[in-house]
Amino acid sequence: MAFLRKLAIALVVFVLVVGAALFFLSRGDTADLSVEAVAGTDPTLQEPEPESFPTVQIAEPVGWEEGDAPVPAEGLSVNRFAEGLDHPRVLYSLPNGDVLVTLTRAPAKEGGNDGIMGTIRGWIEGLLFARAGAAGESANQIVLLRDADGDGVAEIQRVIRSEGLDSPSGMSWHDGTLYVANHDEVLAFDYELGDDQVTGDPRKLMDLPAGGGHWMRNMEINPEGTLMYIAVGSVSNIGESGMAVEEGRAMIWEYNLEDDTARQFAAGLRNPNGLDFSPWNGELWTTVNERDMLGSDLVPDYLTNVPVGAQYGWPWVYYKDTIDRRVEAPMPRFLTEYTRYPEYALGPHVAALGFVFTKEGHRMGEKFDSGAFVARHGSWNRKPPSGYDMVYVDFDERGNPQGAPVPVLGGFLKEDGTTKGRPTWVEWAGDGSLLMSDDTAGIIWRVLDSGAEPGSGIERLRGEPLRPQRELVDPRASFEEDYLRNQAGQQVD
Repeated sequence: MAFLRKLAIALVVFVLVVGAALFFLSRGDTADLSVEAVAGTDPTLQEPEPESFPTVQIAEPVGWEEGDAPVPAEGLSVNRFAEGLDHPRVLYSLPNGDVLVTLTRAPAKEGGNDGIMGTIRGWIEGLLFARAGAAGESANQIVLLRDADGDGVAEIQRVIRSEGLDSPSGMSWHDGTLYVANHDEVLAFDYELGDDQVTGDPRKLMDLPAGGGHWMRNMEINPEGTLMYIAVGSVSNIGESGMAVEEGRAMIWEYNLEDDTARQFAAGLRNPNGLDFSPWNGELWTTVNERDMLGSDLVPDYLTNVPVGAQYGWPWVYYKDTIDRRVEAPMPRFLTEYTRYPEYALGPHVAALGFVFTKEGHRMGEKFDSGAFVARHGSWNRKPPSGYDMVYVDFDERGNPQGAPVPVLGGFLKEDGTTKGRPTWVEWAGDGSLLMSDDTAGIIWRVLDSGAEPGSGIERLRGEPLRPQRELVDPRASFEEDYLRNQAGQQVD
C-alpha cells in the first residue's frame, strides 16, 4: 500500500506540474504592434519584456483540400508542382532543369538523464512539435522531381538517395559532384546530371556540430565554384545551456573546395537559414531567426548581408547594441562596437527560412524584378501568429532593401487558428517559375506570371576604384630635393 500511495502522489505531482506548465503556456503576451511595424529597414524595437514561460500559439496543420491552393499576389498564378511528399524542406535546382528536394525532419534525440524536469520539458516539447506538424521520424531521402513535358507539373518523382543520409537539408551541385549537408557533416557524392540514382560511397568534407535545437544545415556554393558556405544554428535560445555546447554553432562556415580547408566565416547568427549571393555585387546574404521569450513583438527575424568576419551579436546583443540582460555568459569586450545592424527586418517570430534573389529568366513580372523572395515558415510563439506566407522584399538599384514586405503567396492560415500548410523553402525552376516547399502539407507549389516574358535579371554593379585626391609623392624624394637645394644655396654664399 505504501508503494501505491507514493506512486499516486508522484502521479498527482506530475499532473499538477504539467497542468501548471500548460496553463502558463496558454497565457503569453499579445502583440501590441503589427508585423509590418516590426519589419523593414527601420523596425520598431520595443522595450524587452522577458518571459519565464514562452508565449505559445500553434497553428495546427490541417492540410489542403483537393483543388485548393494558396492565394497569389495579383497577376500571379499558382499550381501544385509536386505533392504526396513526406515533409519536404530544402529545394535545389540542377542546371539541367531537374529539381531535388530533401525529405527530412529533426534527428532522433539520444537518450540522457535530464531529471524529472527535463523529462517533463521534453514531453511538452514533443506535444508542441507534434501539434505543429514537425514531429515524427525523418524520411532521410533526396527526391528528384522532373517536369519532362514542360507542363509545370513534375510527373517524375524518384528517390535517388537515402543511404548515408541523416536529417539532410542543404544541397549544392558543381562539376559532377552533389554536396549534401547532414545535420552533423558535409558529404560529397559523384553525380552526373540526368542520372536517376546517386550511387557510390560519399566523401566526408567536414564534420558539423550535431543536432541541437536548430538542426538544419543549409549550404550554398559561390558562382565560381570554389567556396562553399554552410549555415549552422544554435542549440539554445540565448546560450542558457552554456556556451561550450555552442562551439561551432550560430555561425556560417566557409569551406574551400580547392584546398579542402574550413574556417568560421561569420558569427553571432542565432539560426541562419537561407543563403544566396547578391546579384548586384556578389556578396553573401542570409535569413536569420532571432531569439524568443521577449514578448510577441521581439525580436524580429531578418535578412542581411554577411561580409567575411561579420558579427551579429548572438546571444549577448541584438540589432547591434541592444544588450540581452538574460544572458549569463560573460560578454566579449567591445562587442557592440563591431556587431552589425541587420539590413532588413522580416517581422517578429515569422521563422524566415529559404530565400532567393531575382534571377535572370524569371517569370514573376515587372513588380517582382529586383529583390528577394522569402518563405516565412510561421510562428509558434506569437499572439496573433505571424508568417505563414511568402513575401517579396524590394531592392533599389544599388542593391539595398527598401519598403515593406510584399505578399506573394498567402491564404495558409485559417480563421479558426489552424493552417493549411507551412511555407519552407524557395527555389527557381528551370522555366523561370518560382517553387516553394510546404513541409506539413507535403506539397511543392509553383508560382509565376504566366503572361510575363522572361526577365532580364539584375545588372551587376561595376565601377572604377576611387582615385586619390592628390598625387602621392615619396617623402624621401622631397627630403633629398630640399637638402640639395639648401646645399647649393650654402655653396653660393
